[in-house]
Amino acid sequence: MLHVRYQTAPPAAGRTKAADPPPATVSDAAAGAKPRDPFFDNAKYLAIVLVAVGHAWTPLRNDSQAAAALYIFVYTFHMPAFVLIAGYFSRSFQGRPDQLKRLITGIAVPYVIFEVAYVLFHRWAHGSAYPISLLDPYYVTWFLIALFVWRLTAPIWQVVRWPVPIALGIAALASVSPHLGDDLNIQRVLQFLPFFVLGLHLRPEHFRILRRPEVRALAVPAFLCALLVAYWAVPRLSARWFFRTNSAQELGHEWWLGIIMTLALFGCGLLLTVAFLSWVPSRLTWFTTLGAGTLYGYLLHGFLAKGSRWWDWYEASWVGTPWGHVGVTVLAAALVTLLCTGPVRRALRFVVEPSMSWAFRPDATAPDRR
Repeated sequence: MLHVRYQTAPPAAGRTKAADPPPATVSDAAAGAKPRDPFFDNAKYLAIVLVAVGHAWTPLRNDSQAAAALYIFVYTFHMPAFVLIAGYFSRSFQGRPDQLKRLITGIAVPYVIFEVAYVLFHRWAHGSAYPISLLDPYYVTWFLIALFVWRLTAPIWQVVRWPVPIALGIAALASVSPHLGDDLNIQRVLQFLPFFVLGLHLRPEHFRILRRPEVRALAVPAFLCALLVAYWAVPRLSARWFFRTNSAQELGHEWWLGIIMTLALFGCGLLLTVAFLSWVPSRLTWFTTLGAGTLYGYLLHGFLAKGSRWWDWYEASWVGTPWGHVGVTVLAAALVTLLCTGPVRRALRFVVEPSMSWAFRPDATAPDRR
């Protein structure tokens, strides 16, 4: 059973009750090994809800400009927020044996399992052959292979000068390189890289700044402006820009637009990520413990998202109404919440978080104490 412990820092001398307490120590170590900060579990839960809701809105955006605007709005920052937090939790990665073991069991093995599972699900639903290729991530599994690559490169980004500008340069070059191919969904790996690198260089004090009242106050007009811009952009801008799966040329534009869009999407994504994180509660809430199970919600909700389209669930007459859109949103949020709960995690831990101690030498399972 997954044991989650939370620790609140003792109040410092002279601190007023209104002051935000500093976040507890966080780690990418095995669950239960160190105290967890509720802020990050809250953020991960809310982000996975936005991911699931965004996928649920996909079939709705063709018939409603409002739904399409909300779709663009959410896609501007939900994955950047996830990637940035993943980078933050990769700060201590140095390639030690125990860290490599967790990388294999927590990312590589689940990637293989769910890549095969999604392909078999596709074959079963369509009754036709679909190739299994570990080089071609299926749907949501791209994030696992991207995280595997990003984390392996984390020590490099810790030693180079100007890491974020370099990562932005790599992302911009990827956006104008149509010949990169589709292996490992490399476009997404490279175009989301700046958010991961930025997360690597953040510290707890940066997140304390986000929770200041003035930042939260500024987040409200930022969200409102973003929604208005998204509504205006729906008929003028392809949502495919936000997926980061193609170069500018593949989207039918001149190469130089890829560089401009890389910088624009990074700036907008970062701004809205800051606004989003500023409103994430830093205290224990009813959904805090669900944040420890977001990988389960992420990997499992894709089966429902895909099946709902393949089996024409969106063809029901009520779905096309405004209240139907609200119902689909609430249903998506409720389902992904259910997939993050303890019973689901306990039942499927053997495939999402396998121990696999039998596959490693004893000295690879203990952390380096030097």
